This record gives sequence, C-alpha cells and structure tokens, in this order.
Amino acid sequence: MKLNGKKALITGAQRGIGRTITELFIAEGAEVWGLDRNTPDDLQARIGAAGGKLHWARLDLCDLASIDSAIENLIKESGGFDIVVNNAGITKDNLSFRMSMDEWQKVIDINLSAAFYVCRTAARDMIKKRAGTIINMSSVIGIHGNGGQVNYSASKAGLIGVTKSLANEVASRGVRINAIAPGYIDTDMTAALPEETRKKIQDAIPMKRIGKQEDVAKAALFFASDDSSYITGQVLPIDGGMFF
Repeated sequence: MKLNGKKALITGAQRGIGRTITELFIAEGAEVWGLDRNTPDDLQARIGAAGGKLHWARLDLCDLASIDSAIENLIKESGGFDIVVNNAGITKDNLSFRMSMDEWQKVIDINLSAAFYVCRTAARDMIKKRAGTIINMSSVIGIHGNGGQVNYSASKAGLIGVTKSLANEVASRGVRINAIAPGYIDTDMTAALPEETRKKIQDAIPMKRIGKQEDVAKAALFFASDDSSYITGQVLPIDGGMFF
C-alpha cells in the first residue's frame, strides 16, 4: 500500500496505460480522480470495484481555455492532489511533407500544451503544501525521433523540456516532477500493427518482447511513491533496452 491515503489525478484514464495506472494506484491505496474526454461504458462497475476510491471527470483537453478552471475545480472537490499523472495523448502520424496543420496542431495541443496547463495548475497548489509529485508520460520517440511522427516526437520532446524546467522551478518547494518514456508497449495502437511489423519490432528490442502496460504503471508507481523521494527532473525510458 505505497500510496495509502494519497489522492491522485490521472488524465487519459479510460483505457490503455492510463487505465492500468489507475487500477494499480487504487490497489496501492490511492483515491483516484480519472480524467478523460469520454465516459467508460463500464464506469459504474469500475467505481463499485474500487470501493469508493475512483471518481470520474470528463474534460476535452482540446479545449485548452477550460483546463485551468477544470483542474482548479477538481482540486477544490478533492481537497488537493498528492499525485498527478499526465497520461493523455494522441497520434496523427504522417510524413512531414504531407502533414496538415490540423494534424500538427492537435497533437501539440493535447500532448504538450494541455499537459503543461495541467502541470502548472496542479503544481501551483502543491507548492502551497510543499509536497506533491507530477509524472509526465513522454515517449522514447521524444528522445530519439521517428519518421512519420514529427508532430508526436516534437510534443513528447517538449514535454521532457517542461518536466525538467518545471522541476527546477518547484524542487525547493518539496514538489517533484519526472517523466516516463515508454517504448513499444502492448496497447490498442500496437495491437493493430501487422504481425510482421510486430515481429520486426520485437527482434529490434534486446529483451525480445513488447512491453506490458504494467511495466509502465509500475514505473509510475515508483515516481508517485516515497521510493523516489530524492528524484526529480528525470526521464525514465521503459523500452526493453531498445535505445541503450
């Protein structure tokens, strides 16, 4: 129960890695506010299974102007968050020369700008209490780049910059900010890849497997807990050694 008594806000909590992080945090004793633009079909069942430890809020992160007030309202409702996980993100892949302005801007808005606004608003409250931790979900693509993903790469690289800069600003106030950079993880996105492509990816990974969502969730738990109490401004790749 590493998070017993803690309150956490997790964006993109409906499915995939966000859902897995939500479930692990609740299992470790946290009370979680899940944030997503859609309401899960099984929400009531999930709330029941969580025994009162799960709350739900809808917010479209494309609406940048509403983020500050929405997060402030959730802070008032919860009494303040000890942990914030910026997990929400999208892809709109295309070659640079074919990428539309809309494909570029939407990815930047959600993956970078929205995450920054959530960080800023949450950190403003945390520094008053001189305690708190924020975890930003970047990507190995933000470190190494990838053809056809210039918008995604830029957004995730920018999020690393936000993590390091904001961590520097708030460290003396007892607030820690770190980032996780997943590699190829078994999600709906990678499940849709052709089998031949998946095999090529696995062959390129020294550990010879695609990562599990639990691998990322456990890293988030590490940064959320006191186990990482002397770590801030860092980026942890979860990639099976693909880029070491």
